[in-house]
Amino acid sequence: MGLDQFAFRTKAKLTKSVDFQDEIQDVEVEELHYWRKHPNLHGLMEGLYREKGGNGEYFNGDPVQLTEEDINYIASVIIDDELPHTEGFFFGKSMGDKDEENDDLQFCKDAIQSIKEGYTVYYDSWW
Repeated sequence: MGLDQFAFRTKAKLTKSVDFQDEIQDVEVEELHYWRKHPNLHGLMEGLYREKGGNGEYFNGDPVQLTEEDINYIASVIIDDELPHTEGFFFGKSMGDKDEENDDLQFCKDAIQSIKEGYTVYYDSWW
C-alpha cells in the first residue's frame, strides 16, 4: 500500500478540468510518468485540483487535467524548491534530492512536449 501517482496522456479532448473519470473510460490513454510516494508533488497537484473546482473528499483517484501553464507553474515550484510539505498515512516521504528534482523536471519536459503534439495530459493517483 502507498501513494502511487501517475501522469497520463490521451488524444481525447476532455470537457472538464477535473473529475472526468467518465470521459476517459473508453478512450486510449498512455502512461507518461509514474511516481511512488512523492507526497509533496501530490500536495501541489491537489492544490491545482482544488483551484480548478475539484471537491473530492480525499483527492484519491480524482484526475486533474494539466495545461501547459500548469506544467510551467509546477516546474517553477520544483526549481524554487517550494513543493508544499504534504503528509498522509500511506504517503511515505518525498526524497527532496537532486535525483527526484531531475525526475520531476523530466516529467515537465515530457508533458509539455506531449501537449505540443496534441495530447491532453492529466494527473491521477491512488493510495
